[in-house]
Amino acid sequence: MHVTRLGLTPVKGMTHNALPELEVTRDGPVGDRSFCLVDRRTGAVMRTVGNEGVLACRANWRPPELTVETPIGTATGEVVDGELRSGDYWSRDVGLVTVEGPWNDLLRRYLGRDVVLCRVTGPADVVWAGSVSLVTTSSLADLAARTGRPTDDGVRFRATAVVDTGEAPAFTEDAWVGRRVRLGDVVIAVRGPLPRCAVVNRRPGTGERDVDALRALAPDRRGRGEIWFGLHADVETPGRVTVGDACEVLA
Repeated sequence: MHVTRLGLTPVKGMTHNALPELEVTRDGPVGDRSFCLVDRRTGAVMRTVGNEGVLACRANWRPPELTVETPIGTATGEVVDGELRSGDYWSRDVGLVTVEGPWNDLLRRYLGRDVVLCRVTGPADVVWAGSVSLVTTSSLADLAARTGRPTDDGVRFRATAVVDTGEAPAFTEDAWVGRRVRLGDVVIAVRGPLPRCAVVNRRPGTGERDVDALRALAPDRRGRGEIWFGLHADVETPGRVTVGDACEVLA
């Protein structure tokens, strides 16, 4: 088995960027979801569900500059911290710092909402599950067969890593729960199957609904009231992982 895709997004909810390699700390991939959008009226961290237009945006973070691309324009600026504040992320307070710059006006016009870009102060504070996620090619192929669509490369599921599992059966990764997995130099501890929301029904890069992935998965990929696809994990051994690196399931 080996890694076929790696990715992250600097701004939560925006299109996942494919990268040739990742540096991974105990807090997860460096630069992953370092920023989020906050509704200035409610103080809530903006959720992608209900704001699917953000999926048509892309961010690139090369400190100190952040570039945000939207369907109506692009903005680039130096990230300078503003005011400390808190935000509501699924009823949990998270520490944030406002980041004033040209992206805010652009995003307000595009989304039609009074939002402000914020830097997340705590590691993985706006990450729903474990700081690392993975999906397998066997499971992606199974989903493609269920939906009658071409096999997805993993970007729809915004996975940290896509693992080529060859001719292994679909959802072979279920057996990895509770075990450790090595990806390049990185060792992760798999916590469990990853619950999915309706965002996976949307086309990456546009936000348009193009498939009912959740309905296709629901008959046998459901538990505790949630629909699962892929795995989420914590980082046990930090390091670097590169596309093409071996994937090894440990004890």
